[in-house]
Amino acid sequence: MTDPVRVLLTGFEPFGGDDHNPSIEAARAAAAALTADGTPAVAVELPCVFAAAGPALAAALEAHRPEIAVAVGLAGGTAAVRVERVAVNLQDARIPDNAGDRPADRPVRSGGPAAHFATLPVKRAVAAVREAGVPAEPSLSAGSFVCNHVMYSLLDAPAPARAAGFVHVPWSREHAPTPETPALPAADLARAVAAVARATLVEGPDLDVPGGALH
Repeated sequence: MTDPVRVLLTGFEPFGGDDHNPSIEAARAAAAALTADGTPAVAVELPCVFAAAGPALAAALEAHRPEIAVAVGLAGGTAAVRVERVAVNLQDARIPDNAGDRPADRPVRSGGPAAHFATLPVKRAVAAVREAGVPAEPSLSAGSFVCNHVMYSLLDAPAPARAAGFVHVPWSREHAPTPETPALPAADLARAVAAVARATLVEGPDLDVPGGALH
């Protein structure tokens, strides 16, 4: 077991035939920035595999015993950072994971709650990202692929962090698949993830502002 840290950030390996995943790069850069500012933080890469992501996350939580934990994933096609509010107990994959598994209508944990809400302050986190100069929005769905699996597993952990949640980032401009792909500079993605972590470290209620969506 390693020394505990205040912040655990996770990101994913590349998946779906891509050779890059901006989530782990953003997590690593954000962890470095937080540590440089005096907040011990570590970034851990998770496999994009349903069966392996949960155990890898559990091992990271056990090894680092963080005060807060923020998982990061890629939402290709979005142009803003999305702070997720809800993880559902569902695995329903549009494409196979990196091990070839493509579950349909399987629970993340059999018998587990239908959903878990993020315990980090979603609306304060969104505001912090915007204040850092990066477009951001709250999101009501983490999907049903490995990102949702990890968010659910993080919030379902038997010894959870004080506050935890999930952030979806767009492609980094430096590694976007095409020039037309919505993307943000890699530095903005890292700054956004660090802003979410800093907002979560501040204990207290979330902002009392609207954050819903019509669709």
